[in-house]
Amino acid sequence: MNLTSLSATKLRTLVKKKEIKAQEIILAYLKRIKEQEKDLSAFITVLGEKALASAKSIDRKRDKGKLAGIPVAVKDNILTKGIRTTCASKMLEKYVPPYSATVVNKLEEEDAVVIGKTNLDEFGMGSSTENSAFFPTRNPWDLRRVPGGSSGGSAAAVAAGEAAASLGSDTGGSVRQPAAFCGLVGLKPTYSRVSRYGLVAFASSLDQIGPLTRTVADNALLTQIIAGSDPQDSTVSSQPVPDYRKEMRRELPSPKAAYLKDKVLDGIDPEVKDNYYRTLSVLEETGAELREMDFPSWEYALACYYLIAPSEASSNLSRYDGVRYSFRHPRYSNLKEMYLNTRSEGFGREVKRRILLGTFALSSGYYDDYYLKAAQARKLICQEFEKAFKKVDFILTPTAPEPAFLFGEKEDPVAMYLSDIFTVTANLAGIPALTMPVGLSQKGLPIGIQIMASFFQESCIFKLAFLLEKKVKFDNNKLNLRKRRSHV
Repeated sequence: MNLTSLSATKLRTLVKKKEIKAQEIILAYLKRIKEQEKDLSAFITVLGEKALASAKSIDRKRDKGKLAGIPVAVKDNILTKGIRTTCASKMLEKYVPPYSATVVNKLEEEDAVVIGKTNLDEFGMGSSTENSAFFPTRNPWDLRRVPGGSSGGSAAAVAAGEAAASLGSDTGGSVRQPAAFCGLVGLKPTYSRVSRYGLVAFASSLDQIGPLTRTVADNALLTQIIAGSDPQDSTVSSQPVPDYRKEMRRELPSPKAAYLKDKVLDGIDPEVKDNYYRTLSVLEETGAELREMDFPSWEYALACYYLIAPSEASSNLSRYDGVRYSFRHPRYSNLKEMYLNTRSEGFGREVKRRILLGTFALSSGYYDDYYLKAAQARKLICQEFEKAFKKVDFILTPTAPEPAFLFGEKEDPVAMYLSDIFTVTANLAGIPALTMPVGLSQKGLPIGIQIMASFFQESCIFKLAFLLEKKVKFDNNKLNLRKRRSHV
């Protein structure tokens, strides 16, 4: 039995039935990591000994948790007590946090095993994981291509069978875009559904932690565990968390779904567009009512996002000054020079670009023309979604405008930012959005579709995604292994 090809749900069942031990699972995954990491570079830190010790402890327990023995990879901007958390930045290269994020505690309370910390674009700023200060991560489907970003390491690890599931963070699409590039299911929950305590802040009004998995059922299971109130985070909703796995199997009577007008899809990859329309047809065959819908403010979303997110980043990242913790440049003659040298060398190019953009947008004389207008545009986008969800249950879009691209293909920052054109709106509005794989390009690269719904409607999203999953029958393991062998 190839344990690394099984879903988290299946592994959980086998452990519960005592057909396999947690230790067997972890040993199989650590072997897989050892075999593949030289090609993929998905992990910054692999927790071999700690993971095995946790598995042995779980095997001794009589009453095991909902994730007993399941190896979960955690993006390296989510704090883990006593384990280095770097944000893939020189600035935090040696930082070891004294506490764990709430989501990590919740996973471990249910006997999940954190198997490692995954690579990302520095501080979550990027769409390819090329911006890591340490090394790029490669896409398991084609090693010449990016895995997406910024949660590229989390996506690559699950797609390659190095983890059964993973956690990422999503500020403008950083869970969904890499999930789409790597043929996975990825969810950005409703803003306030999941605690951000212990997530290193990028843009606080947009950030959200979400799971990346091979199946919809696995995603529902992880989401149920990490969601819910947290006394450490005052922004988290106290609304009860449904049993998403149970809910997703219930009938979805005559769903109403909106799709984008063709003009919004101008310029995207033809194969992405074809898969999008083909999936809409499949959905229509199940009895769904489809409506073409116009979103006039959609064209402002990307510009709006790339003013608000850098503005919040410039504020959040001001704490990295070399005074209290993190990297400090060894050469300086006064305080100002220490700040300048530390931040110039400690941050990478993309992070510095966004700090400068944000600082400019917030500066005196420019605030009204840039940040304030972006905030007003954000309000319009929120109102547009609110209006749409009075008429339909879901909005479906492509997840990304193209399949995974080659390393170095998007050296122009604007071209890279366009990767987020379909994902940033959900973050601006705070609504939940899920991506799932629905096909392959002619080059054998995964293509995803995005499902959005109104606030706290994750249950409905899982229902629709589960229905589509059965119809589309995307085989991640089989196709992934075949494709990877052809490029190694």
